Amino acid sequence: MPLPPDATPTQLQEENQRLHRAVDELSILNELLAGLARAIASSLSSEDIMRTIVHQSLKAIHAEQGVITLVEPHDGDSMKTLVRTAVSSAQHSPYHFNQTLLGWMYLHKKPLMVLNPKTDGRFQGVAWDPSIRSLVCVPLMIKAELKGVLTVYNKKGLEHFTEDDQRLLAIIAAQSSQVVENARLHEAELDLEKMKEDVRLAYRIQTDLLPKEQPQIPGYDIAGSSKPAQVVGGDYFDFIPVDERRTALCLGDVSGKGLPASLLMANLQATLRGQTLGVNSARECIQRCNKLLYQSTSSEKFVTLFYGILDRERHALSFTNAGHENPFLFSAGGAANRLTEGGVVLSILEEFPYKEATVDFRPGDVLVIFSDGITEAINPAQELFGEARLAAVIGEHRTATAQEMIERIMGAVRAYAGTAPQMDDMTVVVVKRLLAS
Repeated sequence: MPLPPDATPTQLQEENQRLHRAVDELSILNELLAGLARAIASSLSSEDIMRTIVHQSLKAIHAEQGVITLVEPHDGDSMKTLVRTAVSSAQHSPYHFNQTLLGWMYLHKKPLMVLNPKTDGRFQGVAWDPSIRSLVCVPLMIKAELKGVLTVYNKKGLEHFTEDDQRLLAIIAAQSSQVVENARLHEAELDLEKMKEDVRLAYRIQTDLLPKEQPQIPGYDIAGSSKPAQVVGGDYFDFIPVDERRTALCLGDVSGKGLPASLLMANLQATLRGQTLGVNSARECIQRCNKLLYQSTSSEKFVTLFYGILDRERHALSFTNAGHENPFLFSAGGAANRLTEGGVVLSILEEFPYKEATVDFRPGDVLVIFSDGITEAINPAQELFGEARLAAVIGEHRTATAQEMIERIMGAVRAYAGTAPQMDDMTVVVVKRLLAS
């Protein structure tokens, strides 16, 4: 509003001071925006951007220290601190942002000025740093949501902050909040892309650990396949040549899913392959693997494993089942047996006397080894696929090739699950002795 023609000298002086303040504020905001532009152009680092904002805030209102604290909602009514950036022009270390201030800002979402923290009735009982004389705290808001807090401490020259200081700091926060949020989201997106790339690399590594081709054993048709619930998983199957007449075959299931399970799965693969080449029995191999895994894994992790050695001259399978799902062995006539001999899961006891059994492989016999992701698959009604359905699918398709049987089993599970998500890794190995052999 323009001054009246008969304005007094005092009014003219006040108007002149107001105009000077307005020019100073515009200059400060222009300098802030220019600094933010340089920070964005150079790196888009949220740390650099927040330091620029704090530096400009200290300069604008002549404060000793400043800090930006970014937050996000946590556990309903509380806030979780994401990152802090502090700048100090004083000799002592930067102040830590007081959680009571954060709580006040979360509730009120408006500027706050405290001229004497020790006597301020709003913060009774709060243990302030003795050197804090005063502070101004303003919210960083995005669409009415608190994203962070900008706080400055101690006006230089032993003066107190003013309402004009609070107003200017609030303007700086309003101009800066979206820039800070954009930088933080950009960094989060880069971190997510890096994590995705790491997962893709882990998938390629894990895929290389699984057999690249099915074993070619005269008189037998053998195949295996695994479908992880996530990009990588904890199921493992393998075909390991022992000598000219024997081949080891196995299917293991590491507890858990995702990257942690895939790491233990890689450990299992290395351990099992190393021990297979140095022993003559399934029982001895599993006992050694169990001890090594116990020594190299944490107590809450374990592995179920079916391990067998197929002798193609004797047409016999010697096996040990370490707490795994009991495989189905179907005869040519359709009768089904379960392979149960063995012991507890691997890596929970350092020593365990695993047992071994041997079954004959007659022409037309079909062995199906599977992980619990098959039988424990659920449909939208939360009902399990179950062993009975699996046995029915095997019985219906036991004359198909090993690869076709795996496809029929996986297809039946997917059809049963419908729209329900895959909750666990699914792996199947099929070993068939051909009728003509």
